[in-house]
Amino acid sequence: MFIESLNLRGFRNYKDIKMDFSKNYNVIYGENAQGKTNIIEAIFLCASGRSHRTSKDSELLNINSNNYYIRLDTIKNQEDLSIEIMYEKDKKKFIKINEIPQKKIGSLMGNLLAVIFSPEDLSVINEGPSQRRRFIDITLSQIKPAYFFDLQQYNRILTQRNSLLKEIQDKKSLINTLDIWNIKIAEIASRIIKARYDFINRLRKYANVYNSMLSSNNENMRIDYSSSIEVENFNDAEKIKEDIYNELERIKNHEIMRGTTLKGPHRDDYEIYINDLNVKSFGSQGQKRTVILSVKLSELQIIKEETGEYPILLLDDVMSELDQKRREILFDCINNIQTFITCTEKDIFYNKDFKNVLFFNIKNGNTIVG
Repeated sequence: MFIESLNLRGFRNYKDIKMDFSKNYNVIYGENAQGKTNIIEAIFLCASGRSHRTSKDSELLNINSNNYYIRLDTIKNQEDLSIEIMYEKDKKKFIKINEIPQKKIGSLMGNLLAVIFSPEDLSVINEGPSQRRRFIDITLSQIKPAYFFDLQQYNRILTQRNSLLKEIQDKKSLINTLDIWNIKIAEIASRIIKARYDFINRLRKYANVYNSMLSSNNENMRIDYSSSIEVENFNDAEKIKEDIYNELERIKNHEIMRGTTLKGPHRDDYEIYINDLNVKSFGSQGQKRTVILSVKLSELQIIKEETGEYPILLLDDVMSELDQKRREILFDCINNIQTFITCTEKDIFYNKDFKNVLFFNIKNGNTIVG
């Protein structure tokens, strides 16, 4: 798949622009704070329904506008696909796919497939479990829209179950209704945990290969999934469901006392190791960047396996963080993938024999091709 064009109105520092893209490399360059990342952000918003920088749509508005409009025209599976997102201040986003209005943000999932690599991605290693879960959830939601709906349903049930646990503190007779919620949450949680476990296994296989390439075969990379619930067999969804239900039954009195659900996929994590050392605790900045790049390249392969097409690759301000060797390996790996690259200087691309590359110079929200 590839993006043919992007139209932005009232989005960030763009008043009204239209950009036509190359099927291969699109290099978006210019000084800092000119709006390069805003283009990447708009594309990713069309893929995931959310910005990778903020959770507030109001922050995406141009300072002189009360609404924004994004339109992407793409080719997917050799067919035209258009995505439109409209937002008016203090209202919900409105979405159209191929001119047809959509009722839910989740309708975007699986239409535009995109992998983003930005400096913020180091948070997957450096910060808490929620950042690592978010990374898995975004990718799985793109390739398995049913996973996205499971997540939504799980979060709704989790909220209701937590409310019930608090109510039981004051009204003990309500404990008889807890079993119904345990059954419901175990059903959905088992699907989420199995999907994450399977994804991590596939990610581990590819990421170790890429990390070896990027580190000249000097390092062995491993990713381990860590479930908050002891699971006997991750390959058996029914057994996972049984393990979750039994654990919730075992700890229910403690959960009632705390007034919250203490175990489940909302508490799960995974750890990344290089040569058996935890990267978060012992990895250098260079190792961490290499690990994240390896993970992102692995994402590309997994999405290709699942969908039959490579996703769009968004490289936001990361080229300066990679040495020449790693850049060369990166470009060799993404040769057949439409890629959007933001940077301050385009000089780093002169030593590579690029085909079908377009350069966009960004100045104060205006674009100049070349």
